[in-house]
Amino acid sequence: MDLRDSAVAEAFRGKVRAFVDAVTPPDWHGVGALPEDERVAFTAHVRAELAATGWLTPSWPERYGGAGLGAAELVVLTEELTRAGLPAGTDNDAFGIVMLGNTMLRWADEALCARFLPRIVSGEYVFSQGFSEPGAGSDLAAVSVRAVRDGDRWVLNGQKLWSSGAHHANWMFVLARTDPEAAPHRGLSMLLVPLDQPGVEIRPIRNLTGDADFNETFFDDAVTGSDLVVGPVNGGWAVAMSLLGFERGETALRAPIAFRTELDRLIALVRERGLDTDPDVRRRLAWCHVQVEQLRCHGLRTATRLVAGEEPGAEAASFKLLWSEYHRLVTELAMDVLGADALAPSGRRSPHWFQTDDPGAPNSSASWVSVYLNARAGTIYAGTSQVQRGIVGELLLGLPKEPKAAKVPPGSASIGGS
Repeated sequence: MDLRDSAVAEAFRGKVRAFVDAVTPPDWHGVGALPEDERVAFTAHVRAELAATGWLTPSWPERYGGAGLGAAELVVLTEELTRAGLPAGTDNDAFGIVMLGNTMLRWADEALCARFLPRIVSGEYVFSQGFSEPGAGSDLAAVSVRAVRDGDRWVLNGQKLWSSGAHHANWMFVLARTDPEAAPHRGLSMLLVPLDQPGVEIRPIRNLTGDADFNETFFDDAVTGSDLVVGPVNGGWAVAMSLLGFERGETALRAPIAFRTELDRLIALVRERGLDTDPDVRRRLAWCHVQVEQLRCHGLRTATRLVAGEEPGAEAASFKLLWSEYHRLVTELAMDVLGADALAPSGRRSPHWFQTDDPGAPNSSASWVSVYLNARAGTIYAGTSQVQRGIVGELLLGLPKEPKAAKVPPGSASIGGS
């Protein structure tokens, strides 16, 4: 997709820039220049304005609060909002819109879409993700949270782990085991569960950066309606795979633009530190530039597929692998550039999981250190790098499956045992 010669794209670019002018003050420098309380309030304001235009969910049908935009317009919108330093939604929108909303358009019936999608857009329903468990992370088919049908409701018991943003949500999409007698992949269902009820307990988990983005979520006879199932009952594995594909696919559109902005900040930091003539630093920056351009091309291709109604598929795994490993290495370069200052970081920390602050924010050592720490998690969440390599090898390159480890018979001596 080449946007330079697209009359439709350029006409739409003018509309987006007019929108930016309308929602920002004359001395606007980016959301990063705002104090924290003002940033939160401004993000909510811009989100409401985007929702009113349909641009919060730009590729969705208009009847659900979208704008029905094409691929070129979708890319332009993302580029211009990022360039202007405007937020495109809240952190929980990644779960409610990017993951669940797109999956519901693929799998849910009209009644369920009509009830939930407009409320997700308005912000009335705020979702979090309920996939991982203490014994089911990369092996998602090992999910053990039970949901038992009881008349016109499901009754849930068990624990979810690493529930990002659950402490800010009032709903959760939960992959639960609804048929314990079926094979692991065949007895699962995707349920929509309200969190504001006595049978749900959410416990925040403090991570390496000192933040509490993740949570443990406990279900103790929690309930949800029998009709709040996305896709077929006991067919939740296919629904979950679609959702994970949309998560990785939508990231392919937005992340490269954010990474370009972040790399520009790193280049500015290199120049501030007088390292722009260092040959090793220049070599590593050149590598980063190539990676970001490669990711951008992935994003353009993914945008075309998403607008066409296609699921990202196995190709999304290659993008997930590329961006998470790239971000680990580019933030390591930032630590080398900071040197000893990285040991005692100062200034504003980044409010984001995988982006070094917003346009307008100071280029502080604290923002780089916080995103460096979060970049490690990026190789694990949304599918570990090892799992993504397996998907790429088997489904894209046609390589044979990894051999399974031999099971140790009960009572056998373990390695190193006596």
